[in-house]
Amino acid sequence: MNTTPASGTRTERILATSVLVIGTGGAGLRASIELAERGVQVLAVGKRRAHDAHTTLAAGGINAALGTMDPEDSWEQHAADTLRESYFLADPAIVEVVTRNAARGIEDLERWGMPFAREADGRISQRFFGAHKYRRTAYAGDYTGLEIQRTLMRRARELNVPIIDTVYITRLLVSDGRIFGAYGFDIVDGSTVVIHADAVILAAGGHTRIWRNTSSRRDENTGDSFRLAALAGGKIRDAELVQFHPSGILEPADAAGLLVSEAARGEGGILRNALGERFMERYDPERMELSTRDRVALASYTEITEGRGTEKGGVYLDVSHLPREQILSKLPRVYRNLIDLQMLDITEQPIEIAPTAHYSMGGVWVRPEDHGTGVDGLYAIGEASSGLHGANRLGGNSLIELLVYGRITGTDAAEYVSGITDVHRDPAAVAEARTEMQRLLGQDPSGRTARAADADAESPRLLQRAVRDLMTEHAGVVRSEAGLNAGLAKLTELEDRASRVTAHPDIAGFDDLAHAFDLAGSLLAARATLECAVERRETRGCHNRSDFPEQSEALRGNFVWTPEDGPVFEALPEAPDSFRELAYADADDSVQGKLVE
Repeated sequence: MNTTPASGTRTERILATSVLVIGTGGAGLRASIELAERGVQVLAVGKRRAHDAHTTLAAGGINAALGTMDPEDSWEQHAADTLRESYFLADPAIVEVVTRNAARGIEDLERWGMPFAREADGRISQRFFGAHKYRRTAYAGDYTGLEIQRTLMRRARELNVPIIDTVYITRLLVSDGRIFGAYGFDIVDGSTVVIHADAVILAAGGHTRIWRNTSSRRDENTGDSFRLAALAGGKIRDAELVQFHPSGILEPADAAGLLVSEAARGEGGILRNALGERFMERYDPERMELSTRDRVALASYTEITEGRGTEKGGVYLDVSHLPREQILSKLPRVYRNLIDLQMLDITEQPIEIAPTAHYSMGGVWVRPEDHGTGVDGLYAIGEASSGLHGANRLGGNSLIELLVYGRITGTDAAEYVSGITDVHRDPAAVAEARTEMQRLLGQDPSGRTARAADADAESPRLLQRAVRDLMTEHAGVVRSEAGLNAGLAKLTELEDRASRVTAHPDIAGFDDLAHAFDLAGSLLAARATLECAVERRETRGCHNRSDFPEQSEALRGNFVWTPEDGPVFEALPEAPDSFRELAYADADDSVQGKLVE
């Protein structure tokens, strides 16, 4: 590592690696492991502690057609279930890659010591999840994501993978359409970092933090991946397709959107409105609370908007009629969270909840074979990428996706960097990234403070709140053309105000600068979402248009967005013969013995 004097009192570090991985959750770690096992130099960086990545919050399980419980299961049936649940907006080629390679992903975890739940004879246990034909969801209690993250962290340590989890990447560095590294800063001391890399794997999550109620913490899923890829010449696909979870808590404000596990409904929880009515009788009288995630979220939203919600804008999820022992043994995390956050005893009182933005089913456009982005040397994986989930994610698929494509992308990146014979680094790209940061810090090109705080300077945190309010009001569970266009008008005003944002680091660190870049990512992701949502003039899966309530066959495809061209429609190919008929066959919508999504 070289350290060179930078402008002002801070330093600009120069790091070098063959492959840079941005994001230290499950996807980034799996790619890093593959590269290290192949003897390729890799550096993983992230803006939050690796042990607390968003992956740790995934509870339900991970899918693969192992056939340990149901021998008749197959990758073809898994693919069919995935495609059908996507409302036929998933890329069939990506679906095939994930489902064909899922078993190998489980084998990798087993080899590295993942503590899967097992049957008495030692087989990995698999259970039903909503919309699966067979039992194919492996799990580790209700801490599957946490155990996967721990397993991958342990393997990365064994391989001596260098991880710096205090680095915020602000720009990817590109020369003549090819990646040559990234620019960023250390959140703790503010030192700027130039990272020279022959390839970059983007694994920095999605954009669900741009809604007011969200299951993401405040410094994750702020649209970083969208912005980094788009400014580097990549494209965004399916930005409008966001999964809303039916049950996020409303209080306290800093935890609004935290999930109440769907196991609460699976164990017999009842949804009621403020009038005490069990409202799912109106929306899905057969499956009731065990209906699919998108239907329950839409039902709750409808009750709230039609005036039958609570004063705080929610509905009630009640498990207090269940035996106390059942709640403590089956819902321990829910019980503990509500005691800690609200001093609410769920064995005696109902929980006030509302739909919450949960998962970005869209993301960076990628190729099926290697998750390359079309920018030479740039890949995207995990929730940063797109193509598998379409308009509704099949429960348990997100964790297997990161394992499958983490391995494949790591393999391809290793081959890519080994074939590079010349490297061109453009100083102008570095200078542009440096100038952007200096402007936010109120510095001139020499790094000296250029001006006192302007009277009209804007706060990034306040503008982030405005973005979240805008998206909640105009691009929530139900959308309309008038509402979306009103949202775009407000967004234009916020973009203008954001040009006057100034970051003010203090003795505690450079979080304020991170918030300013979070805001930049959120603004770009919000524009992509709103513009694509306007163009999808239909109701399909998670995307509900009050002015276009029917599904349109003409829109069976994806909106691909760039800052220059906005949304462009791309039709999808038909599924291959191997699982096409299975995908179109009548699905079993029964809930007997199945967990909800």
